[in-house]
Amino acid sequence: MADTTEKAFAKLNISLDVTGRRPDGYHDMCMVMQSVTLCDDVSVSLRQDGAVHAGTNLRYLPCDDRNIAVKAARAFFAAAGLKNAGADIGIRKRVPVCAGMGGGSADGAAVLRALNRLCGKPFTLPELEALGATLGSDIPFCVAGGTVLATGRGEILSPLPDFPDCRFVIAKPRFSVSTPVLFRKLDQSPIRCHPDTNGIVAAIRAGELSGVCRRMYNVFEDALPPKPDDVAVLKAKLLDCGALGAMMTGTGSAVFGVFDSQRTAERARVVLAESCGEVFLARPRRRLEL
Repeated sequence: MADTTEKAFAKLNISLDVTGRRPDGYHDMCMVMQSVTLCDDVSVSLRQDGAVHAGTNLRYLPCDDRNIAVKAARAFFAAAGLKNAGADIGIRKRVPVCAGMGGGSADGAAVLRALNRLCGKPFTLPELEALGATLGSDIPFCVAGGTVLATGRGEILSPLPDFPDCRFVIAKPRFSVSTPVLFRKLDQSPIRCHPDTNGIVAAIRAGELSGVCRRMYNVFEDALPPKPDDVAVLKAKLLDCGALGAMMTGTGSAVFGVFDSQRTAERARVVLAESCGEVFLARPRRRLEL
């Protein structure tokens, strides 16, 4: 039976702004998003009995219909009109869970790409992104990744030039953050400060890494509950290690620093690893082609 393996690349938010509440209960977002080389491996093979099975190297993750990869496979077959098609899905997780890095969404997007290839590419890239939007707000971006301005719920994508060459040191603390709680906190009080998204986009277009880094901002940082090893402490450590900028990604709890040299980034990774649960070194990824 034909099979294929896709890389499910993690994402970082270079900026994250919430611009309003929508009538459908979602929030309007404005984000610069970047895929990075840290990734899961997602293997997919076709079945002919209509069943969808998934497995992962992390025992605590659900592998039934609660898993976004399983949902993605069922949505693909339904959209393609393949009534008896099924899939076996194997996921090797490397992207930390509950980190704000889109690990689950990246896995779902990888399943969509894999099935599209195995089934003869019935869908174009925009069609896969639209299908992903029915499953989750981050999945449209994760279908192709790269450097993108995302608006709406996150499903309206405007690709940008490649991100300037750099290294990301990503630290996932031992605590996680509740996304619904953070949204409720933002709804209850005015947002104190908004990122200069237009300035970030202009700096990316100009290839100015320092211009990007001095404008990075995530509105959810102001809604965080205090923690012993909180986001502010990790950001300070990254900056002390030479990061040009540091920020929480998504609704957290992962924090990343941007470095202009491999050597400085490697030293920072060693320093952060002394006090943080999971630390990764990654590079920007270009937008994928189908």
